[in-house]
Amino acid sequence: MTGAGALLVVGDVVTDVVAVHQEPLAPATDTAARIRTLPGGAGANAACWAARTGAPEVRLLARVGAGSSAQWHERALLAAGVRPRLVVDAEEPTGTVVVLVGKDAERTFLTDSGAALRLCPADWTPSLLDGAAHLHLSGYLFFADSSRELALVALRAARARGVPVSVDPASAGFLLTLGPRRFLDSVAGVGVLLPNEDEALLLAGVPGDAGAARAAAELSRRVPLVVVTRGAGGALVAEDGRVTAEVPAEPAEAVDSTGAGDAFTGGFLAARLTGAGPADAARAGCRAAALAITRLGGRP
Repeated sequence: MTGAGALLVVGDVVTDVVAVHQEPLAPATDTAARIRTLPGGAGANAACWAARTGAPEVRLLARVGAGSSAQWHERALLAAGVRPRLVVDAEEPTGTVVVLVGKDAERTFLTDSGAALRLCPADWTPSLLDGAAHLHLSGYLFFADSSRELALVALRAARARGVPVSVDPASAGFLLTLGPRRFLDSVAGVGVLLPNEDEALLLAGVPGDAGAARAAAELSRRVPLVVVTRGAGGALVAEDGRVTAEVPAEPAEAVDSTGAGDAFTGGFLAARLTGAGPADAARAGCRAAALAITRLGGRP
């Protein structure tokens, strides 16, 4: 994947309410926390990190609620170097995610998807692909009927134009609900799959003790290029049924792991767009992820 064309991301924009607490949650009383309201969403985060790490042009298609949040999110995306096409939903508010971040910097999500997963085929226009060198689909799109239909329309349109496509599965919990086989059938034809370790094990049907390497290799029999992120374990690159590279994580002092996977995706895709091979692109993704965990929220 090379050239100076644009990266088109189709995905989610949400408002993150991030609460960092040093002590365990205390039921039925108060727990002290540092709380911030920040722009987020897996698709939007990945787009912003791609722009931050060198993608020549980044576009984003997403759906938000009406009112001041739409303008707030648009301004934040423009400031990050992303060209947004935000469809305003008259019925549902912008999605909201409450992110609970413990002392170990690991996070737990409480998710109200709101308008985010109400993207539908009517929101698509073929001109979004004009000049595009790559299409990236947030996996969250596949977990609701209307947004899954939109994702499939975009995937078919990209393939008809010869534009490569990547997907980040996004959520092991949602994958389990949808079903791994249904998800894999839906993303048939994509060229790059970017799961984390839990998602890879689930999609490959591999037990945890068998390891991420086996899961990555198995998945690369269905998708030409699979890159499995492993947090502090770095990333695995698999092609044609075998692991071709193991990339170590970059050292960093973790504050909040929210958006680390999105940062990896953005850094990886930006590197690929500028000519990097899979292993070097994974190294770029690890650098972006290391930077992401040193700050609150999921954006650069």
